[in-house]
Amino acid sequence: MKNMLLRYALFICFFAVQNVTAQEIALDPVTVTSSLVEKRASETGRNIAVIKGDYFQNLPVNSIDELLRYVPGLEIQARGPMGSQSDIVLRGGTYQQVLVVLDGLRLNDPNTGHFNSYIPIAPSEIERIEVLKGASSAIYGSEAVGGVIHVISKTFAAKLNQENSRKGIVKSAVNAAATAGQYGLWNMNAGGFAQTNRLAISAGVQSNNADGVRQRGTNGYFHNNTASLSANFNLSPHWHIALRSSYDSRDFSAQNFYTTFVSDTANEQVKTSWNQLKIGYKKGRSVVSLDGGYKHVKDQYLYNTVSIRNESLSELWQGLLLWQLQISPKTSLVSGVNYQNKAISSNDRGEHTIGQVAPFVTLSHRFGEYFTVSPALRVDWREHIGTETVPQINLSYKRDGWQLRGSAGKTIRDADFTERFNNYNKVLVTGGSVGNPDLKAERSFSYEAGADWFPKNNLKLSATYFQRLHRNLIDFVTTPYAQMPRKDNLSPTGTFALANNIASVNTTGVETDIQFTQKMEGSQSLWFNAGFTLLNSESSNQVPSFYVSSHAKFLANFSTLYQVGNFSVSISGIWKNRTARAATAIEAAVSKNYYVMNAKAEYGFLSRKIAVFVQADNLFNTRYSDLLGSRMPGSWLMGGVKFNWSNK
Repeated sequence: MKNMLLRYALFICFFAVQNVTAQEIALDPVTVTSSLVEKRASETGRNIAVIKGDYFQNLPVNSIDELLRYVPGLEIQARGPMGSQSDIVLRGGTYQQVLVVLDGLRLNDPNTGHFNSYIPIAPSEIERIEVLKGASSAIYGSEAVGGVIHVISKTFAAKLNQENSRKGIVKSAVNAAATAGQYGLWNMNAGGFAQTNRLAISAGVQSNNADGVRQRGTNGYFHNNTASLSANFNLSPHWHIALRSSYDSRDFSAQNFYTTFVSDTANEQVKTSWNQLKIGYKKGRSVVSLDGGYKHVKDQYLYNTVSIRNESLSELWQGLLLWQLQISPKTSLVSGVNYQNKAISSNDRGEHTIGQVAPFVTLSHRFGEYFTVSPALRVDWREHIGTETVPQINLSYKRDGWQLRGSAGKTIRDADFTERFNNYNKVLVTGGSVGNPDLKAERSFSYEAGADWFPKNNLKLSATYFQRLHRNLIDFVTTPYAQMPRKDNLSPTGTFALANNIASVNTTGVETDIQFTQKMEGSQSLWFNAGFTLLNSESSNQVPSFYVSSHAKFLANFSTLYQVGNFSVSISGIWKNRTARAATAIEAAVSKNYYVMNAKAEYGFLSRKIAVFVQADNLFNTRYSDLLGSRMPGSWLMGGVKFNWSNK
């Protein structure tokens, strides 16, 4: 039945594609993620998916990680609903191998990659999200293995021009939404943006709450809140300054998020503060910018009522100095240096710091009218680890509705503090994940080749073949007590998962993307986005490691939005095929396949400034888990009201 409904939904979307009147829509957007300077996606040589922040209000999603869940080719492995916790996976990597960036600065947490989806920005502040699929360590360094998630805010992206003759407010927008539903659900999302010739400012808040989500033997809960504020100010025709400050708090039931033990009744609180400052200078063909950021995370995790709470404070200081030079209309150069200092203080992991400095350079040159070459090189020095040289090259050829592209390069990733020191400071560890301070850095070589076809100016079809050859990949592997390298605080009867370097893991895959957007006669519009990814990972390890074996072997996800007059309907769906697993002690299972669909219907008043909506998550009440032990909710009905106003 579900397969038939999926085929029917896709058939309807393709039928609509073939029966609309063409209108010019840009499917070759300007991006900054692959090269740090503004370029058309077709000049980057990379497969980049771009989703506008405005779609957060229109699609059946409740948090940023849920919005990412339906980006073609991007796998979100959710442990809990509506922002409680999700792992981000691209091209079959682990959740540690995707780098999250906000307005140019890295966000990956030095404690654990499980926190990387806690992006400290309210949805109303997001201009767009760019998803770069594949290797990008030559530009961004460690963790940019499977790809990069770059969130770009409205204020930092604002084009300020103090010489503009128009005075006063140039752009402004206000939005708000309130939602209520089953399981004691109440959500709120609100924000505003205003821009003059010299100043852009925005602020937003989001709150997701529920206390009746059924878990094993109890009701789960979550209270997830984000508030952010940012501004961009033109000091003079050549100088500007931008700043951001945000606070993010997640308080949720974490039962079996990290273990499959019956005694696990965990809850967790993660509080994040983020502050960012950017100073930029532009004159002629040269641009210089200096970015600084500070991230502070407090994590409190209680395994059960008789255990001692794990408390960890992690810090990330960073600086990014960039110099951009437009040498000629066909040639641009970007060089810079990135500094990072990571620290943790934890009753479980101990106290540790690590520093990192990395200069890099990238060049882009167009030969003739159609062929672009972009080499890049990074020299990454990391304290206690040493120096790595990381090269990469991107190629692009675009002509007459076709783009051919290719990329090859090295990637690296260092272990985080959890992988190195988890469970090291406890008096007695009876089971679970154990860190390994002797871990080596991951290294891999990635290459890809793909093509994009624009048969119409509102339709884009893409296909990419890729392969990643990995050495010393870090993952947790079930290890008997007798084989544990350190037994000081381990129980001889315990069951452990040791962080280990796997000799080699080779991942091969094919991904296809479909993008379509159309405005039609009679106040109708249609937007459709879909992707299909086929993956195969081969490991030299005889015992399967946890996260490498958890990624989908086949992933299909899509989103579609149809509007006619004051009425709109949106549908998002995901299909996964992966390795089945079971934990009989807690009656948990990861099924071989699952399909989940969300739907939302909305009717607007007063030129759609006010609207009421109903939404159904997990429409067919599928029982599923992305990771073993973390059961996701069944069908969930909700509804609400929202307000949107803009002078654009």
